[in-house]
Order: sequence, then C-alpha cells, then structure tokens
Amino acid sequence: MRKIIDGHTGLMALLGSPVAHSISPMMHNMAFEELGLNNIYVCFDVKEQELETAVAGLKAAGICGFNVTMPDKNKMTELVDELSPAARLIGAVNTVVNREGYLIGHNTDGVGYMRSVQDAGYDAIGQEMTLMGAGGAATAICVQAALDGVKKLNLFARSTSRFHERTVKLVENIRKTTKCQITLYDQQDTGALRTCLAESAILVNATSVGMAPKIDASIIPDVSMFRPELIVSDIIYNPKETKLLRQAREAGCRTFNGMYMLLYQGEEAFRLWTGQDMPVAVIKEKLF
Repeated sequence: MRKIIDGHTGLMALLGSPVAHSISPMMHNMAFEELGLNNIYVCFDVKEQELETAVAGLKAAGICGFNVTMPDKNKMTELVDELSPAARLIGAVNTVVNREGYLIGHNTDGVGYMRSVQDAGYDAIGQEMTLMGAGGAATAICVQAALDGVKKLNLFARSTSRFHERTVKLVENIRKTTKCQITLYDQQDTGALRTCLAESAILVNATSVGMAPKIDASIIPDVSMFRPELIVSDIIYNPKETKLLRQAREAGCRTFNGMYMLLYQGEEAFRLWTGQDMPVAVIKEKLF
C-alpha cells in the first residue's frame, strides 16, 4: 500500500554529504509503516559549510528530528541548544531531536557499534582493540568501547588532522574517567600499527577510506599485518565488502561491516524521536 502523506505527516531526515547511498530512509520508513506512524524520512545532501543554513531552515519548518553523518557531525555540536552527556564527551552529534524549536544533540554511534559487535557474535569486552580514525564515528566508538570495558585501546589518527587537539583531549579524558588503557598513535606509524595488530583481538576502520565511490582504497597499507585470529570490522556498509574486509577475509580473518552499526544507532535515534521501539527483527528480516 502506498504511503499517504498529509498535513500531519512528521518529517525526519539525514544530513550529510554524500547521502544518496544511505539505506537509512528505507530502514526508518519501513519502521514507521510497520508501527503505523504518520512520519516520513528523507535525505538532504548538505556539506559542512552549508550545515548552519540547512539546520535553520529545517528548524523553522518544524522538522521532528534528523540524523547527521559525515562531514557534519562535529560542526553540529555548535548548532544545537543542548548536548546529551555522550555527545558532549564525544564532541560529535549524529542525532538531533527538535522539541518545539529547542534542538537536543545526541550521539548513538558508539552504542550502535558495540551492539553490532555482539550481533556479529564477538566479544570485545576485556580485549584489546585497534581503532582507525578521529572523526565523529571513531570518537563515539572510542568512548563507548572504553565505557563498556574494552581493556586496551590503540587509537590511530592523523596528527595533521584539524581534530588532532580534540583527539588528544579525548584520550586524556578516557584515561581519567575509565579503566581503559588508551594510547594515541599517528596513522602513518606503520611500525606501531603492525605491533598493535599483532596483539589486538579486533580492528575497527572508523574512517571513510574505502567507502563508495572510492572503493579501491584500504586503511591498512600492508596485508601482512593481518593474522587469522584478528577480527576486522569496517563501519562502512557501501560497498558491503570494502577492500579492507576483502583483504582481511583472504588473509583468514573474520570480518563484518557497518550494516548492523547503522541498524542499532538508528534504533536508538528512532526511540528518541518517537518514544517507541523500532521493530528491529522486522527490519533485519526485510532489509538486512
């Protein structure tokens, strides 16, 4: 049955660039239909320099809420009226709730990733993790992993990144507030990367390297760094198997992509917007 859009239809959206590849509209619209909610979810291609204007327009139009993806997650922290404790610590927003013109920024990425690890059948708690990246998603995963009980975290990020100072502060805060042993390395330090991967239980690519349309790139420069005992994950889900995951699989590693991270971060965003639980089992059966 075709969805009827009327004067009471609530609008949710995804802001970022690029967004045409996203399956978030299918996921959320399927959930709305399943629960009989009069809402619709769409995508807007919004670059960082356009974000403030776009948010002002959506706020004025009375949008119910929206998701934020690359490259807008960090900038979004400056445009909301209130940050959740997680979003404040992470320094990035991926979900915004509009309460009658008052914007509240949340971050559900870290919870989504850690739930996806469990869904894939693995246990990162008490283990050593190597994480690549310093953007919004990487920071969220880093914080949640430390809070959940990952024993040791090796964070690799570009020292030339505009986020470097923020990343240094994040590492200091994690050391002060959790029991996680965290070390920050330069992403170009291949010697340290090789050493860390030799000891880690899981590798996480939380960068955009390998995402469509640039599918021929991999964050790991040398496939000899892989070993069969290593679990390799990528938060990218388009393509479903990135070059990194293909290299890791061919080296005998167990792998999983970002599909279920997307599902579970979306589940939490759905709850924040609607006050209802997303029908995850149905979404997994029909879409994943």
